[in-house]
Amino acid sequence: MKNVVVVGAQWGDEGKGKIVDWLSFRADIVVRFQGGHNAGHTLVIDGVTYKLNLLPSGIVREGKLSAIGNGVVIDPWHLIKEIDAIREKGVHVAPDNLVIAENCPLILPVHGALDRAREAARGDAKIGTTGRGIGPAYEDKVARRAIRMCDLAEPEILRAKLEFMLLHHNALLRGFGAEEFDLERLYQEIMIIAPKILPYVGVVWEILETARKAGKLMLFEGAQGAMLDIDHGTYPFVTSSNTVAANAATGSGVGSKTVGRIVGICKAYTTRVGAGPFPTEDTSEDGETLGTRGKEFGTVTGRRRRCGWLDAVAVRQAVKTGGIDGIALTKLDILDAFKELKICRAYKLGDKVIDYLPAGQQAQAAVEPIYDLCEGWNCSTRGLRSWADLPAQALKYIRRVEELIEAPVILLSTSPERDDTILMKDPFAD
Repeated sequence: MKNVVVVGAQWGDEGKGKIVDWLSFRADIVVRFQGGHNAGHTLVIDGVTYKLNLLPSGIVREGKLSAIGNGVVIDPWHLIKEIDAIREKGVHVAPDNLVIAENCPLILPVHGALDRAREAARGDAKIGTTGRGIGPAYEDKVARRAIRMCDLAEPEILRAKLEFMLLHHNALLRGFGAEEFDLERLYQEIMIIAPKILPYVGVVWEILETARKAGKLMLFEGAQGAMLDIDHGTYPFVTSSNTVAANAATGSGVGSKTVGRIVGICKAYTTRVGAGPFPTEDTSEDGETLGTRGKEFGTVTGRRRRCGWLDAVAVRQAVKTGGIDGIALTKLDILDAFKELKICRAYKLGDKVIDYLPAGQQAQAAVEPIYDLCEGWNCSTRGLRSWADLPAQALKYIRRVEELIEAPVILLSTSPERDDTILMKDPFAD
């Protein structure tokens, strides 16, 4: 058996939460390894909807350990609120099934304030962040001024680190004409939340190493998607962490050999939230239909997602840069209403045809999609649980997708419900 990493193969919002939840019945431990509460995973189980931001999707499975790795930036107030909300739905969350890495950086109120001040100052050139402070928190980590989980247990060190951090951030806030933060007030707010968080804090890398030696199966859960990767995405319209599977090891403290098979999650069409290039965006009635049928609103922000046809060029690039072994194709049922479907197989850039998404910002904005046309199936696939029940044209569509992205579809989702899933190949199997 192999450990499995689940990552997004588009611009996020691909349905990773459901797939991680569905796969987690085989795993002993589910590990979140990057991002913050800018991620949004929605699970629908027996008609009950669970919306998660920081908690690993495996938290809704009894008998599983959920771990938040060091690669995640954590807003402690949001985490406690999320824990309380999911407990109200009957889910057990306690230190016996949730552990947070002691070296996780914290997102503090000053980070969100700086994030929003920067976006406001950009005017029409906004990046499209959630305004929740993820970027500034990652900046502090790299600049060696972050407050980490372990600092909550050392109040004197915490105060000194806060003073150093605010020296930097208050100068920036002053420059933006925004309200500055008071050291004592922020310190006291952290001291109030600390006792609620500290019981969950542990040495995650050691727990995972012990599990590895014991032959436990681990499922690593990514956030956002490959096209939002800080290195490989549509920079600067990206998130502030590496979303590709290679970060699963670094972001959780395991050796690279511990990370096993890599599953990329891909919608049967494409969506994007916020600003940035989107070659296959469709602003016509078809795009509107995709958004309406797919209920395309951001889990975190509530913003309407931009919608378009499947961009096989971008997904193929995600497959190659992320080492993806197989694809879980989600929301196939949303395409039921179309008589004709499009798949982008290449781009036109000026007088050239290219088979990749270029790195240059102007070039990314200028590429035009070249489409393959596919016949629709004009019947419902919603809720199907067998490959044999799929209409012939849906099978042809899936096979063409496989050819263009150069990876097999190993799992298919036909509704948000946990059990409306078709498995072609078990990613845990050796």
